[in-house]
Amino acid sequence: MPIRETTNFPMSSFEWSLLLALSLLWGGAFSLGQIALTELPPFTIVFCRSVIAAIALAAITAVSGQKIPIGRDAWLAFLTLGVLNNLLPFALLLWCQLRIGSGLASVLAATTPLFTVVVAHFFTADEEMTRARVVGVLIGLAGVAIAIGPAVPRASDNLMAGFAALGAAVCYAFAGVLGRRLRAMPPLPLATGQLAATSLLSLPAALLIEKPWTLALPGWSVLGAVLALALLSTALGYVLFFRLLSSAGAVNASLVSLLVPVTALLMAGTVLGEPLGWGVFAGLGLIFAGLAALNGQLLAR
Repeated sequence: MPIRETTNFPMSSFEWSLLLALSLLWGGAFSLGQIALTELPPFTIVFCRSVIAAIALAAITAVSGQKIPIGRDAWLAFLTLGVLNNLLPFALLLWCQLRIGSGLASVLAATTPLFTVVVAHFFTADEEMTRARVVGVLIGLAGVAIAIGPAVPRASDNLMAGFAALGAAVCYAFAGVLGRRLRAMPPLPLATGQLAATSLLSLPAALLIEKPWTLALPGWSVLGAVLALALLSTALGYVLFFRLLSSAGAVNASLVSLLVPVTALLMAGTVLGEPLGWGVFAGLGLIFAGLAALNGQLLAR
């Protein structure tokens, strides 16, 4: 896989297609998570989501002839990514959704590019905080605010839930920069390794905190939501994410967080029956303008 030496160039059409596909997979995860939360607690969902996705990716890895590294350094990276890219943000966002809903949670998580710009500026050599990126993020976040409009006041009802979603965004920012440092590792083994680590880390939390054996057997809709979370939003999603990260860089890959809220709102409207106003579509226009600015199309560097 060719790896771009610097990520301050505009993304290619193929990278844009990966970004849009990823936004559909991860945007849909909020609605799927909301369905799963009706009968299952957060850490139990995180474990089921991670272990099923890890098994699926391990099988694909074996069939494709690739190998998962087993050295100490590799597993240290898997454990770190498992915490920053899966365990903490998955659990924080699910806990947040229980209190302020999937739409507002997805919008607060959309601050990931803003945090990533700052983190990448200090921890990478070729992703400086350019004017285009700062302005692009602000335009995109303004679009997110318009899209979510009526739900914003509810954030004051549970500030801890809002901070939890922002904490998830910070985790994703650090994970994106760390993942780019591991770009020499093929995306499939990297995604499989981090999900295996997440499974190991989330199991004790689920057993000790939530005692899932005391819960009633979930219904078919919840089981289907968990399977879709695992196989589509997680397994396929992270393969696409690491592929995009390796060629487009941490900041460009994090742009998916600006599209995810709009996708999540559209999914919520069609799957969960939540009403959608004109603000969603006005916000979508601003978000695409922000993406163009962040990618260097509207402002000179």
